[in-house]
Amino acid sequence: MVVRELRIANGTILGCKKALETRIAFNIAGGTHHAYSEHGEAFCLLNDQAIGAHYLLDEKLASKILIIDLDVHQGNGTAEIFQNNPDVFTFSVHGKSNYPFKKEISDLDIALPDKTSDDDYLKIVTEFVPKLIEQEKPDFIFYLSGVDILDSDKLGKLGCSIEACKKRDEIVFENCKKFGIPVQCSMGGGYSPEIKTIIEAHANTYRVAKDIFG
Repeated sequence: MVVRELRIANGTILGCKKALETRIAFNIAGGTHHAYSEHGEAFCLLNDQAIGAHYLLDEKLASKILIIDLDVHQGNGTAEIFQNNPDVFTFSVHGKSNYPFKKEISDLDIALPDKTSDDDYLKIVTEFVPKLIEQEKPDFIFYLSGVDILDSDKLGKLGCSIEACKKRDEIVFENCKKFGIPVQCSMGGGYSPEIKTIIEAHANTYRVAKDIFG
Protein backbone atom coordinates (compact mmCIF):
# COMPACT_ATOMS: atom_id res chain seq x y z
CA MET A 1 0.00 0.00 0.00
CA VAL A 2 2.93 2.36 0.66
CA VAL A 3 4.24 1.75 -2.85
CA ARG A 4 0.75 2.32 -4.24
CA GLU A 5 0.41 5.66 -2.43
CA LEU A 6 3.83 6.85 -3.57
CA ARG A 7 2.93 6.04 -7.17
CA ILE A 8 -0.41 7.82 -6.85
CA ALA A 9 1.21 10.94 -5.42
CA ASN A 10 3.87 10.95 -8.13
CA GLY A 11 1.16 10.47 -10.75
CA THR A 12 -0.60 13.58 -9.54
CA ILE A 13 2.63 15.59 -9.58
CA LEU A 14 3.20 14.45 -13.17
CA GLY A 15 -0.42 15.38 -13.88
CA CYS A 16 0.22 18.88 -12.57
CA LYS A 17 3.11 19.29 -14.99
CA LYS A 18 1.05 17.90 -17.86
CA ALA A 19 -1.93 20.15 -17.10
CA LEU A 20 0.31 23.20 -17.32
CA GLU A 21 1.10 22.13 -20.89
CA THR A 22 -2.26 20.76 -22.08
CA ARG A 23 -4.74 22.52 -19.70
CA ILE A 24 -6.01 19.22 -18.29
CA ALA A 25 -4.55 15.98 -16.96
CA PHE A 26 -5.89 12.91 -15.15
CA ASN A 27 -4.70 10.51 -12.52
CA ILE A 28 -6.75 7.34 -12.98
CA ALA A 29 -6.28 6.76 -9.24
CA GLY A 30 -5.83 9.42 -6.57
CA GLY A 31 -8.28 11.44 -4.56
CA THR A 32 -6.69 10.32 -1.29
CA HIS A 33 -8.23 13.27 0.52
CA HIS A 34 -8.56 11.67 3.96
CA ALA A 35 -4.79 11.71 4.52
CA TYR A 36 -3.74 14.42 6.98
CA SER A 37 -0.45 16.26 7.34
CA GLU A 38 0.75 13.86 10.05
CA HIS A 39 -1.29 10.66 9.64
CA GLY A 40 -3.23 8.58 7.17
CA GLU A 41 -6.91 7.70 7.38
CA ALA A 42 -9.47 5.54 5.58
CA PHE A 43 -7.11 3.81 3.12
CA CYS A 44 -5.44 7.16 2.39
CA LEU A 45 -1.79 7.39 3.44
CA LEU A 46 -0.60 10.34 1.34
CA ASN A 47 -2.85 13.15 0.13
CA ASP A 48 -2.02 13.24 -3.58
CA GLN A 49 -3.65 16.54 -4.48
CA ALA A 50 -2.27 18.27 -1.40
CA ILE A 51 1.20 17.05 -2.37
CA GLY A 52 0.60 18.29 -5.91
CA ALA A 53 -0.53 21.68 -4.64
CA HIS A 54 2.56 22.05 -2.45
CA TYR A 55 4.73 21.05 -5.41
CA LEU A 56 3.24 23.76 -7.61
CA LEU A 57 3.61 26.42 -4.92
CA ASP A 58 7.14 25.38 -3.93
CA GLU A 59 8.28 25.34 -7.55
CA LYS A 60 6.62 28.72 -8.22
CA LEU A 61 4.44 27.14 -10.90
CA ALA A 62 1.26 28.46 -9.30
CA SER A 63 0.50 31.18 -6.77
CA LYS A 64 -3.17 30.53 -5.94
CA ILE A 65 -4.85 27.13 -6.03
CA LEU A 66 -8.49 26.07 -5.83
CA ILE A 67 -9.29 22.50 -4.80
CA ILE A 68 -12.77 21.40 -5.89
CA ASP A 69 -13.66 18.23 -3.99
CA LEU A 70 -16.94 16.72 -5.19
CA ASP A 71 -16.48 13.26 -3.72
CA VAL A 72 -19.41 12.24 -1.48
CA HIS A 73 -17.06 12.25 1.53
CA GLN A 74 -15.62 15.48 2.91
CA GLY A 75 -11.96 16.05 2.11
CA ASN A 76 -11.11 16.23 5.79
CA GLY A 77 -7.38 15.67 5.35
CA THR A 78 -7.18 18.31 2.65
CA ALA A 79 -9.04 20.79 4.85
CA GLU A 80 -6.63 20.18 7.74
CA ILE A 81 -3.50 20.44 5.60
CA PHE A 82 -4.45 23.84 4.15
CA GLN A 83 -6.38 25.30 7.08
CA ASN A 84 -3.82 28.08 7.56
CA ASN A 85 -2.63 28.44 3.98
CA PRO A 86 -4.11 31.45 2.14
CA ASP A 87 -2.61 30.26 -1.15
CA VAL A 88 -4.97 27.24 -1.31
CA PHE A 89 -8.77 27.49 -1.16
CA THR A 90 -10.50 24.21 -0.26
CA PHE A 91 -14.08 23.63 -1.44
CA SER A 92 -15.93 20.45 -0.50
CA VAL A 93 -19.48 19.39 -1.42
CA HIS A 94 -20.31 16.20 0.45
CA GLY A 95 -22.94 14.17 2.23
CA LYS A 96 -23.75 15.56 5.66
CA SER A 97 -24.25 12.16 7.30
CA ASN A 98 -21.42 10.40 5.47
CA TYR A 99 -17.97 9.53 6.73
CA PRO A 100 -15.97 11.27 8.15
CA PHE A 101 -18.35 11.72 11.05
CA LYS A 102 -16.11 14.41 12.55
CA LYS A 103 -15.66 16.92 9.77
CA GLU A 104 -12.79 19.36 9.45
CA ILE A 105 -13.35 22.93 8.30
CA SER A 106 -12.66 23.64 4.63
CA ASP A 107 -12.63 27.19 3.31
CA LEU A 108 -16.11 26.36 2.03
CA ASP A 109 -18.08 23.26 3.00
CA ILE A 110 -21.52 22.43 1.64
CA ALA A 111 -22.97 19.44 3.48
CA LEU A 112 -25.90 17.84 1.68
CA PRO A 113 -28.79 15.88 3.19
CA ASP A 114 -29.41 12.25 2.31
CA LYS A 115 -31.08 11.62 -1.06
CA THR A 116 -30.16 15.04 -2.46
CA SER A 117 -31.66 15.16 -5.97
CA ASP A 118 -30.00 15.82 -9.32
CA ASP A 119 -31.48 19.31 -9.57
CA ASP A 120 -30.46 20.38 -6.08
CA TYR A 121 -26.95 19.00 -6.46
CA LEU A 122 -26.34 20.54 -9.89
CA LYS A 123 -27.74 23.88 -8.75
CA ILE A 124 -25.03 24.08 -6.08
CA VAL A 125 -22.21 23.10 -8.45
CA THR A 126 -23.47 25.50 -11.12
CA GLU A 127 -23.61 28.36 -8.63
CA PHE A 128 -20.42 27.91 -6.66
CA VAL A 129 -17.79 26.71 -9.14
CA PRO A 130 -17.76 29.90 -11.28
CA LYS A 131 -18.35 32.07 -8.22
CA LEU A 132 -15.28 30.69 -6.45
CA ILE A 133 -13.12 30.96 -9.57
CA GLU A 134 -14.06 34.62 -9.94
CA GLN A 135 -13.62 35.26 -6.22
CA GLU A 136 -10.33 33.45 -5.64
CA LYS A 137 -8.76 33.91 -9.08
CA PRO A 138 -6.78 30.65 -8.98
CA ASP A 139 -4.09 29.92 -11.54
CA PHE A 140 -4.46 26.15 -11.00
CA ILE A 141 -7.40 23.91 -10.07
CA PHE A 142 -7.48 20.43 -8.57
CA TYR A 143 -10.70 18.50 -9.15
CA LEU A 144 -11.63 15.40 -7.17
CA SER A 145 -14.35 13.74 -9.24
CA GLY A 146 -15.60 10.91 -7.02
CA VAL A 147 -18.55 9.03 -8.48
CA ASP A 148 -19.83 7.96 -5.07
CA ILE A 149 -22.50 10.65 -5.34
CA LEU A 150 -24.61 8.13 -7.32
CA ASP A 151 -27.85 6.92 -5.78
CA SER A 152 -26.61 3.35 -6.32
CA ASP A 153 -23.45 3.84 -4.25
CA LYS A 154 -23.04 1.57 -1.21
CA LEU A 155 -21.07 4.14 0.81
CA GLY A 156 -22.76 7.31 -0.40
CA LYS A 157 -26.19 8.54 0.62
CA LEU A 158 -27.00 11.06 -2.10
CA GLY A 159 -29.56 10.57 -4.84
CA CYS A 160 -27.73 11.57 -8.02
CA SER A 161 -28.15 9.81 -11.35
CA ILE A 162 -25.28 8.89 -13.64
CA GLU A 163 -26.48 11.65 -16.01
CA ALA A 164 -26.19 14.25 -13.22
CA CYS A 165 -22.73 12.96 -12.34
CA LYS A 166 -21.67 13.54 -15.94
CA LYS A 167 -23.25 17.00 -15.97
CA ARG A 168 -21.33 17.86 -12.81
CA ASP A 169 -18.08 17.09 -14.65
CA GLU A 170 -19.20 19.23 -17.57
CA ILE A 171 -19.81 22.20 -15.28
CA VAL A 172 -16.37 21.96 -13.69
CA PHE A 173 -14.46 21.46 -16.93
CA GLU A 174 -16.40 24.09 -18.86
CA ASN A 175 -15.54 26.68 -16.22
CA CYS A 176 -11.89 25.64 -16.16
CA LYS A 177 -11.75 26.13 -19.91
CA LYS A 178 -13.77 29.35 -19.85
CA PHE A 179 -11.43 30.96 -17.33
CA GLY A 180 -8.30 29.42 -18.89
CA ILE A 181 -7.19 27.59 -15.75
CA PRO A 182 -5.29 24.28 -15.93
CA VAL A 183 -6.91 21.44 -14.00
CA GLN A 184 -5.58 18.18 -12.57
CA CYS A 185 -8.28 15.58 -11.99
CA SER A 186 -8.03 12.68 -9.53
CA MET A 187 -10.78 10.09 -9.78
CA GLY A 188 -11.78 9.56 -6.15
CA GLY A 189 -14.35 7.08 -4.86
CA GLY A 190 -17.04 4.91 -6.40
CA TYR A 191 -18.68 1.96 -4.66
CA SER A 192 -21.79 0.99 -6.59
CA PRO A 193 -22.64 -2.75 -6.41
CA GLU A 194 -22.10 -3.27 -10.14
CA ILE A 195 -18.62 -2.40 -11.33
CA LYS A 196 -19.98 -1.47 -14.76
CA THR A 197 -21.79 1.45 -13.12
CA ILE A 198 -18.55 2.71 -11.56
CA ILE A 199 -16.63 2.31 -14.81
CA GLU A 200 -19.29 4.11 -16.83
CA ALA A 201 -19.37 7.04 -14.41
CA HIS A 202 -15.58 7.38 -14.33
CA ALA A 203 -15.38 6.97 -18.12
CA ASN A 204 -17.88 9.79 -18.49
CA THR A 205 -15.44 12.13 -16.76
CA TYR A 206 -12.86 11.33 -19.45
CA ARG A 207 -15.44 11.62 -22.24
CA VAL A 208 -16.54 15.03 -21.03
CA ALA A 209 -12.94 16.25 -20.80
CA LYS A 210 -12.27 15.06 -24.35
CA ASP A 211 -15.37 16.83 -25.64
CA ILE A 212 -14.58 20.10 -23.89
CA PHE A 213 -10.81 20.27 -24.25
CA GLY A 214 -10.57 18.42 -27.57
